[in-house]
Amino acid sequence: MVISGDLVDFGREDEYAVLKPELERLHMPFYLVPGNHDDRHNLLAAFAEQVYLPLSASGPLDWVVEKYPVRLIGMDTTIPGEHGGQLDYCQLDWLHAQLSRRPYVPTVIILHHPPFITGIGHMDREPFGNASALERVIAQHPQVERLLCGHLHRPMQRRFGGSVASICPGTSHQIVLDLDEAAPAHFNLEPAGYVLHRWHSEQGFVSHNAVFGDYEGPYPFYDVNGLID
Repeated sequence: MVISGDLVDFGREDEYAVLKPELERLHMPFYLVPGNHDDRHNLLAAFAEQVYLPLSASGPLDWVVEKYPVRLIGMDTTIPGEHGGQLDYCQLDWLHAQLSRRPYVPTVIILHHPPFITGIGHMDREPFGNASALERVIAQHPQVERLLCGHLHRPMQRRFGGSVASICPGTSHQIVLDLDEAAPAHFNLEPAGYVLHRWHSEQGFVSHNAVFGDYEGPYPFYDVNGLID
């Protein structure tokens, strides 16, 4: 499981102390990148045993995981104290070098801030810094299958550098879908969601949007007599 940032609300030690045992209940590995609500130092202190994370929070928490058929690269887009995000030129050089090392291995990049304008005005007013530079890097590496993002609390997709950038819905609230540039910054309680990315070596990724919650059903389409009227 990859979690694309904003693990907690205020980046406090006590918040990570609540989060950590919840994640440890999972029956699968989990991989984290920070979002603007996180604190690098407190995040790293809480999850120091995660060997893929850097040893120090003095710089961005960027990482690579090589153990799966799909390579995972986590990028820290946070600017401490700021709401918006970016990748600086040192990070872009590092990313280019990492992608150049294994050009034939399908790769997913995980980052909190989406590197594109979404049409939701109050979020777009703090655009991703260096988005065009990131897109140029991605365009040089066709093995990049997906860029997986968070931050916007709504499912979205866009072609980006010859790959696909997608945003996962929020696991708490959702941002109101209002494409009026002057619309206020509002959220609502639409169902929390996630995206399940299924990898197949021959056809690549198929991505399924899903929501949390208990709903009526399932109901059959057919019985012994055929289609149920």
